[in-house]
Amino acid sequence: MPVNIEIKAEAADWNAQLNRAKKLCGARRELVQEDVFFNCRRGRLKLRVLGKKKESYLIFYQRPNRAGSKRSHFETSPVPDPDSMIKLLSKALGEGKTVKKKRILLLAGQTRIHFDAVAGLGRYIEIEVCLKPGQSETEGKTIVGDWMRRLHIAEPDLLQGAYADMLGGAAGRRRGRGRR
Repeated sequence: MPVNIEIKAEAADWNAQLNRAKKLCGARRELVQEDVFFNCRRGRLKLRVLGKKKESYLIFYQRPNRAGSKRSHFETSPVPDPDSMIKLLSKALGEGKTVKKKRILLLAGQTRIHFDAVAGLGRYIEIEVCLKPGQSETEGKTIVGDWMRRLHIAEPDLLQGAYADMLGGAAGRRRGRGRR
């Protein structure tokens, strides 16, 4: 299973942080994503549908729900017919929450930085370091920490869970400051 070391944080100053990231990163894409979550006993399962083209992927991942950098194991598979797959998985597993977001994806080496405007929630930043074979979790955490410093992401802005956890409840929200 591929492994990421990642964080998710509330954007303290979206425009300044995004401008900093644009100066430091190479490729950039703007995406519209809809993540449909399904009930899953172990880990999380979601179908991600990208924009009007309906390009989609089934994504299974496991990661702890805690603030700070964390290890995420994941698997993905392309899905040619997302509507049919949503119906099938909803019947088999039960459908959970749906997260709609506009994402700005920036790339810098093995690091993916997401600036997410999430419907009903707000603006967030995710940093994902895709570990290379043989690369340690410690190295990944060091890279994440470096990006946090560069983008001025403070510990109190870190989130614990997934956006789906935050829809309709306090679970997954960050610890720390009361700013919202």
